[in-house]
Amino acid sequence: MTTDTPPRDTTTSDTLTATAAAGPEKARRRGPRRAPAWLAAVPLLAFTAIAFGIPALAIVGGALTVDDPATGATTYGTANLTASVHGAYLTALVGSVKLSATAAGLAVLLGLPLAQAVVTSRSRALREAVLTASGVLANFGGVPLAFAFVATLGNSGVLTTRLGLADHGWSLYSFWGLVIVYLYFLIPLMVLTITPALDGLRTQWREAARNNGATALQYWRHVALPVLLPSLLGGLVLLFGSAFAAYATAAAMVGSAVPLVTLQISDALSGNVLVGQENVALALSLDMIVIAGLVMAVYLPLQRRSTRWLA
Repeated sequence: MTTDTPPRDTTTSDTLTATAAAGPEKARRRGPRRAPAWLAAVPLLAFTAIAFGIPALAIVGGALTVDDPATGATTYGTANLTASVHGAYLTALVGSVKLSATAAGLAVLLGLPLAQAVVTSRSRALREAVLTASGVLANFGGVPLAFAFVATLGNSGVLTTRLGLADHGWSLYSFWGLVIVYLYFLIPLMVLTITPALDGLRTQWREAARNNGATALQYWRHVALPVLLPSLLGGLVLLFGSAFAAYATAAAMVGSAVPLVTLQISDALSGNVLVGQENVALALSLDMIVIAGLVMAVYLPLQRRSTRWLA
């Protein structure tokens, strides 16, 4: 008597065997497991923490440290921060904000048409020359810039004596004189900042506006400026921060004639006004960091919004 044995399902067993054999080979071909992408940013984060984090912590710690001049005891409190927003320190802080806002606003108004002329120019050599010069002039500041303007528009400057500007009440060592000096490097910075946004304006938008009977003024008012507004505001914020942090030019040119927070910090650190005001200087520095942080908090969203429109 014979017993019929059902045939063995070789397909399933062969598949499992092939999969098991292919597994190690695939793993070998795949190679070692890749490291997470965020590890590439570790050197940058470490540099940022050392170069910016440690000084920022030192400023915060010094600003909150109160020294008793009688006993020499050290305590923690907000006396330095309170002093930094009163009296001459508050005047200097307001003066810096006023100077930076005025210079930045004028630089935006003057830099926009200059950048538009460069973008619409048919001469590529002119465009490259202006952008290159703007890159150089935007970083030209400090004592050399102050001396150049003193020699040109100072009390005994070349233009002052030849044009008789002193007879008309002109003085370089004033608020508006400092604004003119700041415009020397803020306007080129504005040209560099707004040129990519102007390049992003599409030709089709102008042609569509023209086909619908819009004038050039109407195109700029209803199409171009609304699209450029985030970039313009972002440029204004960037120029404000650059002027707000400037020190060497004002120190070499006007000294204490114009109240500025950077000059007050220098005087407090060197003891030119009162001895033992180093911690107040750190409190003023902390005030500047807070204002700069607010400026960046406004600038970054505007930059992202502008990028979405012009992409």
